[in-house]
Amino acid sequence: MLAFVFMGTAAARAQQTGGTPASGQPSGTLQQAAQPAAPTAQSAAQPAASSDAQQPKTAEPKAELSSKDTSTTFKLRVNLVQVKVIVRDSKGELVRDLKREDFQVYDQGKLQAISTFDVETAETRKKRMEEAAKTQQGAEEQTEADKVALPERFVALVFDDIHLQMQDAVFARNSAKKLVDSMAPSDRIGIFGTSEQLKLEYTSDKAALMKTLEQVLPRPKMGKTNSVTNCPDVTHYMADQSINKSDPTVLPVVASETLQCMFQGNPQMAQEAQTIAQSALQQALIAGDEDNEYTYRALEDVIRRLGSMPGERVMVLASPGFLLSMQFLDEMGIIDRANHAGIVINTVDARGLYTPDILGDISQMNTDTPQTASMKAQFRTQEQFDDAFVLSDFANGTGGTFFQNSNDLGTGLSRAGAAPEVSYVLGFSPQNQKMDGKYHTIKVALTDKRKYNIQARRGYYAPRKVNDPNEQAKAEIQEAVFSQDEIQELPLDFQTQYFKIGDAGAHLSVVSRIDVKGIHFRKADGRNFDDLTVATVIFDENGNFVTGGEKILEMRLLDKTFDRLAHTGLVMKSSFELKPGKYMVRQVVRDSEGAQMAAKNGAVVIPY
Repeated sequence: MLAFVFMGTAAARAQQTGGTPASGQPSGTLQQAAQPAAPTAQSAAQPAASSDAQQPKTAEPKAELSSKDTSTTFKLRVNLVQVKVIVRDSKGELVRDLKREDFQVYDQGKLQAISTFDVETAETRKKRMEEAAKTQQGAEEQTEADKVALPERFVALVFDDIHLQMQDAVFARNSAKKLVDSMAPSDRIGIFGTSEQLKLEYTSDKAALMKTLEQVLPRPKMGKTNSVTNCPDVTHYMADQSINKSDPTVLPVVASETLQCMFQGNPQMAQEAQTIAQSALQQALIAGDEDNEYTYRALEDVIRRLGSMPGERVMVLASPGFLLSMQFLDEMGIIDRANHAGIVINTVDARGLYTPDILGDISQMNTDTPQTASMKAQFRTQEQFDDAFVLSDFANGTGGTFFQNSNDLGTGLSRAGAAPEVSYVLGFSPQNQKMDGKYHTIKVALTDKRKYNIQARRGYYAPRKVNDPNEQAKAEIQEAVFSQDEIQELPLDFQTQYFKIGDAGAHLSVVSRIDVKGIHFRKADGRNFDDLTVATVIFDENGNFVTGGEKILEMRLLDKTFDRLAHTGLVMKSSFELKPGKYMVRQVVRDSEGAQMAAKNGAVVIPY
C-alpha cells in the first residue's frame, strides 16, 4: 500500500516519530503499478489524511488530466555514464592520490568532460552504510550486531569444474579461502560451477562459503571418450586442428599411435588404424565442443542471476582455460551479455605457474611412440598456450583483469574478487549522444602519461530511444532500482518504522518527504502540473528481491496548495508486510515534467 499525504511540519514529525500508520495490504511487485491516487490539500493544522481514504469533493475535468500521456510530458534524462577506475603502479600497488584533473575519458575516441568524480575507499563504504542505517527510527539504539551491512558488491566466484583437473581444483579452492577471508561487510559472494552441480547463492556467511569451497572438484560432462585405455590419445585441440583447421599433420600422428597401441605395430592393420584414428578425432571434437557448450550456458546463467543483483557486479572465473574451437559467437555472446548487465569478468588461470606439459596428463597412460613423441609435445605446448585466450578475452572484453603465470593464486583471486582499497568513479554525460542502443567504446587515460596500469570498463550501451514516454520512464526507474547509486536530482528523504504483528510478521512503514520546490512543474490554467512515480523496493540482506510497489501521484495543484507544500513538503507513506529479518529499502522517485530522479538507500532490522 502506498499512500500520499500532505501535512504540515509538525504533523509530519509526529507521524515519523510514533504516529500509528494505517493498516496496509501487501504491495504488488515493482512491475505492477497501482492506480494513480488523487491528492488532497489540507491545512497544516489538520491531521494527515491518505488520498486512498479521502477523495476530493469535486472532480477535476478530465481534460486537465489528459496531459499525463502526451509525448511532451516526459523528457529524456541526461545519460550519466559512470566508470569505476582502479589504478596500479608497475609493482601492482594501488595508486591512491589521483584527482579529477589527472584523468581523461574518451567516448568513441572523443574527449569527454568529467562531470562527477568520487574516490571510493573502505571509509566511504562504511559511511554509506551508517547513513542508510539512520533511516530506521531507533537505529541509534541498535548494537553493531543488529545493524544491516547493506550489500553493495556482488561477486560470482565461478569454478570451471568441467575443465579443471584435480590438482588445479584443489589448488584453486584452497586459494579462494583468502578471498573469503578478505570479504568486506558490504560484499556478498556466490559460488558456482560450470557443471552446475556446485551452487551457493550470494551470502556474507563465511562458514557456508568455506564449506562450499571444499566441494570444488573436477566434474567433466563429456570428457575423454577413451579415458580408460587412452588409446589413441586425442585431445580437443588435436581434433580441432585436424577437422576444423585442416592440419594434415595430426591424422598421421594419431593413426601411427593407434597402430602401435592397438595392433602392436602390425602394418597389415594400417588402414584399420587410420579409420579408428579418424573416428577418435571426430569423437574428441564433439566431446570438447559439448563441454564448451555446457560451460557457456552455465556462464550465461550466472550472468543472468548476477545481473539482477542491486549493486556492483563482478564475476571471478577460475579456470585452466579451454579451446575456443569454432565457438567464437558463444564467447562474444558472454562478453556482450556481461557488458549489457554491467558485469566485469576477472579471470584467473587455475593452472598457476606452469611449464609446457610435453608428457600430457600424468593420470593417464602415455601412449606416445618414438615416432610421434615430438609432434605430440608440440601439440600439447600449443594447446596450453591457446587455452588461455578465452580467459584473456573475457577479461579484456569487459574491463576486467587476467591473472596468470603465478603460483600465488590466493593473491590473484583476492585481487580479482575483493573490493580494492582505493578506486575512482568518473562520471560523464556523452556529447550529442544518439539514442540508438549501440555499443560505445570507452578509454580512460592519465593526463601526465604515467606508466600505470588502468583497469576500467571498456564500453557501454547507449540507451535506446523508446517511442512511448511511459516505457522510457519505466526503464529509467527499473535501472535505478537495481543500482546502489544514490541520485539527488530531487530532494528526497525517508524514514522507516515497523510494528510487530505477532511473532511471525511486522508492518513496515516507509515515510518519505520530497521538497516540491525542487520539482519542475508545468504551469497551465492556473494550476501546477506534474506526475510523480514512486517505486519502493525491499531487498533482503543478501540483495534478493522480497517485495515492492510502484504508484503514480498526479499533481494538478492550485497556487495556494503549491505555496503551502513549498513550506511543508510532500509526505508519502508506503506500507509492507514483512517477516522478521534484516532488509535494505531502496526508493526511487521520478517526476514527469523534468524527468528528474531521486534514489536513496535505507536499512531496517525487524527482530525475531
